[in-house]
Amino acid sequence: MNEIDLSRADLNLLVLFEAVFVECHVGRAAERLSLSPSAVSHGIGRLRRLLNDPLFLKTPKGVIPTDRAKALAPSISEALDQVRSIISIAEPFDPKTSNRRMVIGAPDGVSAVFLQPLLTDLAAHAPSIDLGIRQLLPMPDEIAPDRAWRNAFSDLETSSLDVAVIPADEGPLRFEKRTLYEEDFILAMRSGHPFRRGRTIEAYCASQHLVVSLTGDAHGFVDEVLARHGHKRRVALTVPNFMFACAILAGTDLLCAVPRRFAGLYASRLDLATEDPPLALGRFRLNAFVSRPALMDAGILWLLDRLGAAAAGA
Repeated sequence: MNEIDLSRADLNLLVLFEAVFVECHVGRAAERLSLSPSAVSHGIGRLRRLLNDPLFLKTPKGVIPTDRAKALAPSISEALDQVRSIISIAEPFDPKTSNRRMVIGAPDGVSAVFLQPLLTDLAAHAPSIDLGIRQLLPMPDEIAPDRAWRNAFSDLETSSLDVAVIPADEGPLRFEKRTLYEEDFILAMRSGHPFRRGRTIEAYCASQHLVVSLTGDAHGFVDEVLARHGHKRRVALTVPNFMFACAILAGTDLLCAVPRRFAGLYASRLDLATEDPPLALGRFRLNAFVSRPALMDAGILWLLDRLGAAAAGA
């Protein structure tokens, strides 16, 4: 049997293949890998020669994988997971001396809850560990949690994220979850808002509303709750995150549904009042998800423990 000459192969090309396969777009794959689009295109060319297949075909919206690329993708993903696991356990993890950089993804109304106590913890016990926080929001028009948060799961799988903290009870079986805390929504507004004088469903629906939406879609989960009770509201403004929303509320007559624990930390600092909504908007769990191979990484397990402690102490 002829031996394969591995000297021609470059492990980074498999990482590049994985990113392009997931993103189906050279530019987005380049952002994921912190490379230029031309470097990704050059890498695809090397992959084509190495694997003797076009692999990715150009379309007006990006690229699509060939049948050969689709057949190779599971094996490449599995091989990279094994390599990541080997590397992660090759060196013992000591938070006191580690200078790793770990990346956590979460909606901003969630990361704002755990971040301050987590930073205090790291300053005391892991002074050289750096953090990256990425904002996550669900995909629009998706109901199933594993589909709504599929970008977060994809980023976990490619190690672009170490941990994703999201309001999803279930994810694909290849991910492990740990519940951090439960949350519900409360209304935030300026202290003199007319709604505070008569907190009825009629007054609520007659008010103008602000919705947090990364895409600008004005229809949110609150509208679904209202519709089930035969009500509707006017969404006068959408903004991409909760901190931006709260910065606007103090100078307007807008109402905004925000996570209760987030409001408890920031409403008074931003001179905002809070009131319970006239209809219960539901409760949900915040779960920290990691890929199963990441469970072999002592650093990721340590980070999960510290996230749990930070959420409990917030």
